[in-house]
Amino acid sequence: MAERVEESSNFIKTIIVEDLKAGRTKEIVTRFPPEPNGYLHIGHARSIVLNFGIADEFGGRTNLRFDDTNPLKEDTEYVEAIKEDVKWLGYDWDGLFFASDYFEEMYERAVLLIKKGLAFVDDSSADEIREMRGTLTEPGRESPYRNRSVEENLDLFARMRAGEFGNGEKVLRAKIDMASPNINLRDPVIYRIAHAHHHNTGDQWCIYPMYAYAHPLEDAIEGVTHSLCTLEFEDQRPFYDWVIRECEMPHVSRQYEFGRLNLTNAVMSKRKLKLLVDEKFVDGWDDPRMPTISGFRRRGFTPKSIRDFILATGISRSSGAVDARMLDHYIREDLKLTAPRTMAVLDPLKVVITNYPEGQVEMLEAENNPENPEMGVRHIPFSREIYIERDDFMENPPPKYHRLFPGNEVRLKHAYFIKCEEVVKDEAGNVVELRCTYDPETKSGSGFTGRKVKGTIHWVEATRAVPAEFRLYEPLILEDEADDAGDAAEPEAEGERLAGAAGADKSFLQRINPNSLAVMNGFVEPDMKDVAVHSKFQFFRHGYFNVDPKVSEPGRPVFNRIVSLKSSFEV
Repeated sequence: MAERVEESSNFIKTIIVEDLKAGRTKEIVTRFPPEPNGYLHIGHARSIVLNFGIADEFGGRTNLRFDDTNPLKEDTEYVEAIKEDVKWLGYDWDGLFFASDYFEEMYERAVLLIKKGLAFVDDSSADEIREMRGTLTEPGRESPYRNRSVEENLDLFARMRAGEFGNGEKVLRAKIDMASPNINLRDPVIYRIAHAHHHNTGDQWCIYPMYAYAHPLEDAIEGVTHSLCTLEFEDQRPFYDWVIRECEMPHVSRQYEFGRLNLTNAVMSKRKLKLLVDEKFVDGWDDPRMPTISGFRRRGFTPKSIRDFILATGISRSSGAVDARMLDHYIREDLKLTAPRTMAVLDPLKVVITNYPEGQVEMLEAENNPENPEMGVRHIPFSREIYIERDDFMENPPPKYHRLFPGNEVRLKHAYFIKCEEVVKDEAGNVVELRCTYDPETKSGSGFTGRKVKGTIHWVEATRAVPAEFRLYEPLILEDEADDAGDAAEPEAEGERLAGAAGADKSFLQRINPNSLAVMNGFVEPDMKDVAVHSKFQFFRHGYFNVDPKVSEPGRPVFNRIVSLKSSFEV
């Protein structure tokens, strides 16, 4: 079996060990907090493996919590897809929660902030608020509504909840410090108005908390001890602590940041992934070219290969792009001893063996996996007519070409030597058939040593071969895509939340690889006729393939190539 990848110690483990030793916590509680506004991608897998793995290692608990604070973009479809992905990766949650479970308490904590003089209702527009925030080098300006009385703010906030105002007319802002060098403390918005149906609470609410306000409250309510976020939230940590402190939460959660995972030649933003889906550049969120967990699953990656990949990348305080070939390495390692090895012809060229008896069908023995003898053998038919790969023949080959050409002899895998005697062409000059002879003394496994050939090619028997479709993939993006941070841990920019707009940058669409999908129609061995979906095989010379669960049909399977057989990547 493939060697299990052990995760080395990291700074988060060190923090937890010290907290336990010092008695700051007795039980480790973590959470995985996706927003249900899209499907999870491989970057989220790092957070899943980290949060669930850390809790498991220290005998703690992990909650799956949906941060459903933006009804304009969220849907139960995404909720169910996320739950399926987490379970498929091999994890189960101790508690299943929604931010919307806590809307009433969040509202009451906001009222508390108003009463303490630490929150106010602002009539400024989203653009005005953005302009007043200042820059990294210039302080912000106070809102003209900042000094409203506590009584007026309580009244306006209650009327916001009652639905008296339209979207964007008013927001509730924390009152902290407009001159703070940390922009996140410059009176951030904590509630906005959104008259929209919520997937969990229906039409009960028309005001919704901002993620940066809701997140620390959710952690504190659930007793989370270590709130693990990606690195772009480091600057928000002071506001995280401020919310817990000033809202007077009985439990104090602490936030720690780690580097997000980026993959070369992949889009790692849900907003951009949604754009690919909505504009039909791909076949849904689970398209095998997508870096979503469901896309990897449909393509044929295994949970273990993804977990091992995540563990091998490690957890650190820095972000960086990981070579996608590293992920390919771990799926090869997982499948090399478990996937049956069989033959498939993707671009068929017919071969007639002229000296083989007409009407005769011979059953030949073939091992299922030479690296794992316990997988046994199968029997495959052989007759006068077979298919070989078109690129296994050249009429005018270059030097050192060891496959089939006129007058040359090769070995058929698991079968006999054959020699090309004649080339049949159509009126356009295209090769449509080869006429060959075979040597009956050269049967594989017979002990024949009379002579050797330099080339071995694969084949399938023509009369019983099963038609099949093969889908071969290249990277969806032609070059490395450096996405903006912020998506892996779920929140959107404040302006997007206020405006309720998607706002994905479309420039990356110019780098879509037009050759990211190639579809070929060929044949597989006859025992593959009714193969189950998600069955995985190694096709001789072509790579590892998975039976597509979405479009494969009985009698005509569709195979997704998971990965080729070899890579230049070294772990």
